[in-house]
Amino acid sequence: MSVLTTSGYLSPALQRSLTFARPTLLIPTIRHLQTTPAQNLAATATVPPHPKLLPDNKVSDQWKEDADVAAVKDYMLRHPVYTPDELSSITVTKRPIQGPSDWVAYNAVRLLRLGFDTFTNYSDKIGVMTEKQWLNRIIFLETVAGVPGMVGGMLRHMRSLRLLKRDNGWVHTLLEEAENERMHLLTFMKMKQPSPVFRFMVLMGQGVFFNAFFISYIISPRTCHRFVGYLEEEAVHTYSNALKDIEVGHIQHWKGKKAPSIAVEYWKLKEDAMWDDVVRAVRADEAEHRDVNHTLAGLKPDEPNPF
Repeated sequence: MSVLTTSGYLSPALQRSLTFARPTLLIPTIRHLQTTPAQNLAATATVPPHPKLLPDNKVSDQWKEDADVAAVKDYMLRHPVYTPDELSSITVTKRPIQGPSDWVAYNAVRLLRLGFDTFTNYSDKIGVMTEKQWLNRIIFLETVAGVPGMVGGMLRHMRSLRLLKRDNGWVHTLLEEAENERMHLLTFMKMKQPSPVFRFMVLMGQGVFFNAFFISYIISPRTCHRFVGYLEEEAVHTYSNALKDIEVGHIQHWKGKKAPSIAVEYWKLKEDAMWDDVVRAVRADEAEHRDVNHTLAGLKPDEPNPF
């Protein structure tokens, strides 16, 4: 046997000097490093399973076999679960404009909504929108609505690291908001699988909006939270119109269409919940985001998060 190096073959004498000692004297044999199957089984038995592999007692037995619930059950942040009275008491509100920052935020939302309305062919008139138009509107809206919470949470997180001090609870609230909006999207995706053109428009919209909101949040977090508050006012208005259309419009069949398990488990709805119950829960979420962001817009960056 010859020994090959980067410069060529070694001389036979040098090879003999390198292999003078028996390999078993220099290193233990493979046999000494191996264990028997019985030993492996005994070692495994002494190691407790990872917590994520344990059964999740928070998930009802009815949904434990559902793939969608299994995929998200261990990772959902704490979020509101509403009573029937809370779901029915949501109202459309309009916060008055107070100062230049509010004016900028409000008009930015109006401009953004103009683009949304044009792209999704949205109409405020009850009984006009088809199911396809409603789903286009809702799905596109939720792909945008999930951006502000993540951007704000990320920047607040980096600020806490940079300044070497606590965040006073803002990060968790903002990240929970981002996840909540993403759950809205995943829920309505059970009704529609967007086309490649729609997905491309989502990609373009997210690219523009993410970077614009990122820069804006660095400049004025207060204006950005006010912007989100006004944006959520429009979302509450949109879902309120959807509920009216469920009563008298082209999506009346949503009242008799069973809610997907991912929604039932997330919002802890009744087992016989329908899609109109899902829309009410989503509207309640948007109302909460509206109130939270309007409140955060009135706080200084170092003030504790009241939520």
